[in-house]
Amino acid sequence: MLGKIGKYDIIKEVGKGSTGTVYLSHDPFYGRDVAIKVYHMEATREEDRDVVRKMFFNEANMVGMLQHPNILPIYDAGEESDRYYVVMEHVHGARTLAAYCDPNNLLRISDVVEIVFKCAKALHYAHGRGVVHRDIKPSNIMLTTDSDVRIIDFGIALRDGSETSQINGIAGSPSYMSPEQVQGGDISHRTDLYSLGAVMYELLTGFRPLRAPTLSKLLHQIVYATPTPMHSHRPGLTEILEEVVARAMQKETEKRYKNGLDFAGDLTRAFQQLQQQEDEIDQQQRFDQLRKLSFFHDFSHGEIWEVLRASDWHTYAPSQEIVKEGEMDDRFYIIVDGSVQVHRNNSVVGQLDQGDCFGETSYVRNARRTATIKAKNSVTLLRVSSTLLEQVSAACQLRFTKMFLRSLIHRLQRADEAHRQTHSASLTKVS
Repeated sequence: MLGKIGKYDIIKEVGKGSTGTVYLSHDPFYGRDVAIKVYHMEATREEDRDVVRKMFFNEANMVGMLQHPNILPIYDAGEESDRYYVVMEHVHGARTLAAYCDPNNLLRISDVVEIVFKCAKALHYAHGRGVVHRDIKPSNIMLTTDSDVRIIDFGIALRDGSETSQINGIAGSPSYMSPEQVQGGDISHRTDLYSLGAVMYELLTGFRPLRAPTLSKLLHQIVYATPTPMHSHRPGLTEILEEVVARAMQKETEKRYKNGLDFAGDLTRAFQQLQQQEDEIDQQQRFDQLRKLSFFHDFSHGEIWEVLRASDWHTYAPSQEIVKEGEMDDRFYIIVDGSVQVHRNNSVVGQLDQGDCFGETSYVRNARRTATIKAKNSVTLLRVSSTLLEQVSAACQLRFTKMFLRSLIHRLQRADEAHRQTHSASLTKVS
């Protein structure tokens, strides 16, 4: 324990920035852990101390004001022994998005779209309450352990009707500043949307949209230069993602998204497109796996696609029950990967491996399973619905039925051969 600040017990230091130090603390009244940010007031210049005081009052004025699931709530604020502090939610294990701006440590594209979507909705909420964050950047957005988002640090935010704590002039982080910020122009909610676009660019590529060796050259680029297309850094990024970021980062404010809700709407469409592409990739990979199985050697490409559309793909854990003796089930099963064991009367009577199939009772209406099938190891199965199979082409149905019966006959022949060998061995022992 490092002592107390106000009523809060200080447990340990968890972070330090240019404006303050953050401590993990405990609120004895509510019985919860909190994060306390203590502002640095050691600056020798009075104007620097004045800026820090304004940042404190800015955040202090946010106590209880912004209650949104993707904005870090501020619970309390105070001053004690010339120490200014704000009390916030403590999010265990959270990291800022700065950790995912490295080209070698990028998030999945769909995850980035979802994160920015949540940020756009949160900013729309804040803007509707007259608050412009003014410092949106990766290190001011936290990602929780369950992949949720929190926007933090409203220290230099602009608020409608607030003058006493307002920090005037150019403020923000240069790499994410909008042209109007750089030029000292009017700041609006679209300023935040520009910065969020710049954050999205960096999360998708690992590079900042505009880079220069000196601050003056960087500011010149922000006003006049166009960022390099994102796909040149990360091939495979879709056109819609390029369009979303480009619109958010338009030089002229009126050409940007009208509000965070519009931004989020385009991100929804981008996410849907990504999901469709991922589904198509998954289906192609599944097609390629089926093409290699002996069961499908005589099927045409079109017939395999028909079977895929009439089926689902499922993975079972070792020892997990797949079908149960005595139950009714209208599905056929084809083993894509792994092995299963056949049980009758609680005894193992056989094993089926990759390319084998089972579920022959599906051919007989109202028939019950004659054996229990369990996964021997992690096993992936293609589960084909007999009802859906009736809707595919006659040629595909005929091919499937032929292969299924052929496999069944081969299995019966193997079982008969095994029985004869066992019987022969028994006779040899008797003689």
